[in-house]
Amino acid sequence: MCTILIIEDDHRLASLLQTGIEEAGHQVLLAYDAEMALRLLKSENKHINLVISDIILPGMNGIELCKCIHTEHPQIPILMLTALGTTDDKLEGFDAGADDYMTKPFDFRELLARIAVLLKRRCVQNQPHASEKRVLEYGGCLLDIDRHECSRNGRQIRLTPKEFALLQYLMENADKVVSRADIQEKVWHTHFDTGTNFIDVYINYLRRKVDRDFSVKLIKTKPGIGFMLNDE
Repeated sequence: MCTILIIEDDHRLASLLQTGIEEAGHQVLLAYDAEMALRLLKSENKHINLVISDIILPGMNGIELCKCIHTEHPQIPILMLTALGTTDDKLEGFDAGADDYMTKPFDFRELLARIAVLLKRRCVQNQPHASEKRVLEYGGCLLDIDRHECSRNGRQIRLTPKEFALLQYLMENADKVVSRADIQEKVWHTHFDTGTNFIDVYINYLRRKVDRDFSVKLIKTKPGIGFMLNDE
């Protein structure tokens, strides 16, 4: 049984979420604001497997809360569940450290499916990978997975969590074309259509940071297919 912390100031919706998720076999903790959530995370962090949070909350909003959770408890995945659904809203959520983003109103079956994906992902991450390569290098770009550091030709590059994850996936598949669907599944860990062009937005973010100041452009677009990291 997994424990899920739900942060939702609408008591009626929080109760409905609790009932549905508990019926799916999980244990639920409820918090109605960020302060209450942080107290629960401090006392129960060893038992909490997933956080589901609204953005519009009294006091500290969900974006700032997400940043705190991602910093203090990086092992706990976060799903944002909110009425804010523009591309900018989603990008802000992902930049804050969210692992998935879902808008209200929502289909409860889809919510449960996304919960299952995030919980499965955490189980895989917690398994030991003794032989896993923790430093990636390609075309002068160096990615230190454990330290979460990136550089190119010795120049440090600051990346957000999702930018880092996207570059890591491209480097792990260097010289191969990856589709948007591949990126959505492997980086955002969802098979669901978000209805936005956020992947293209993140590719552009990476290009500005990783390619703009260098003569060799690593991130290539393959029209109608996807993207590829290539130093030719």
